[in-house]
Amino acid sequence: MKPKSKLVVIGGGAAGFFCAVNAARLNPELKVILLEKSAKLLSKVKISGGGRCNVTHACFSIAELVKSYPRGAALLKKAFHQFNTQHTVEWFLERGVELKTESDGRMFPISDSSQTIIDCLLNEVNKYGVEVRMNADVVELKSKSTSEHDPAFEISFRNQQSLTADYVCIACGGFPKAEQFEWINKLGHRVQPPVPSLFTFNIPDNPITSLMGIAVAEANVKIMGTKLQQIGPLLITHWGLSGPAVLKLSAWAARDLAGDNYRFDIMVNWLPQYNEQLLKDKFRTLRFDLASQKIINRNPFALPSRLWEHFLLRCELNADLRWADLPAKAENKLINMICSGVFEVKGKTTFKEEFVTAGGIEIAEIDAQTMESKIIKGLFFAGEIIDADGVTGGFNFQNAWTTGWIAASSVAKAASTQ
Repeated sequence: MKPKSKLVVIGGGAAGFFCAVNAARLNPELKVILLEKSAKLLSKVKISGGGRCNVTHACFSIAELVKSYPRGAALLKKAFHQFNTQHTVEWFLERGVELKTESDGRMFPISDSSQTIIDCLLNEVNKYGVEVRMNADVVELKSKSTSEHDPAFEISFRNQQSLTADYVCIACGGFPKAEQFEWINKLGHRVQPPVPSLFTFNIPDNPITSLMGIAVAEANVKIMGTKLQQIGPLLITHWGLSGPAVLKLSAWAARDLAGDNYRFDIMVNWLPQYNEQLLKDKFRTLRFDLASQKIINRNPFALPSRLWEHFLLRCELNADLRWADLPAKAENKLINMICSGVFEVKGKTTFKEEFVTAGGIEIAEIDAQTMESKIIKGLFFAGEIIDADGVTGGFNFQNAWTTGWIAASSVAKAASTQ
């Protein structure tokens, strides 16, 4: 009897699980082994979205979807034609997991618990007989193929007996340090060095940090000296600035900011519907309409009251000052502070549990239709190990589901023809 073909998936995260369970489901004659370096499975899934798991983002147009990937869009644009957001929603629904869409487009299980997604994937592992090995720290992957039609690999571990495989899918996620790519580098693939993505901006010693916890629904954050900017919610923290506007901006600027050692200036417009001239015109109207009212009591822009008071204090305006008596010099300073506030960023803060990297296997060396290496037959890639990353967690998960599914279906099909 001919032995089963064997697929070994390296990485027990979202992409690895999705590849493993779908490959086993699509080809029951395929032996699938899933390797996890640590003692925890799906750890990022567990803590993502504050423990709710931001499964994907409600963006159902491929043309729009790819705009949320600072890196890897060329590969993903082709990949999304095979498996996209709609497919993700349907895949989980078929397994009894319904997703809901929130106002900002993020999609979560209706249970509001990441455990629902974990249980779903674990059920698939059990249902299709995927073998899971924990504490499997890969130190070497050798291609031992003797012919084009006989791909074979040997996988060596730090603390376990080696494995052989007919197919391998590397889905072990982004590494924070380049040295951790060493065993992949030896395969002959080019690897873009990993740098952090999705981080917040530290502005130490700036008085605005005293307003920690205050959020503005919409602000424009621009990295000075570049064209990079983002409009969105902005959160003041005890170390600096965070929120979707900053996180998205950090993703787009990840490589540039790493090169600057995370020291740069940003300009914030707290009222992006105004530029300085428009706001000056508005102030002229306010001087007349609110003439007798105290400026500190009459905030006409719906900014958080503590933030408004902070601006007035920084401009050294008296608490009893009326709109009609606002000095021209102070007005100009206030307008500038609101529309063009400059902050010196010195460093970043990354939430380690949700660490996302820009970097990985160059997309030019991966077949977008199959996720197979263009260099080594039988070797596939999925998830964050590919040099592709999104602006928020849901887009990164969609990358994992899409590339994991394509790799799975490609291996399942290849194994059936052997």
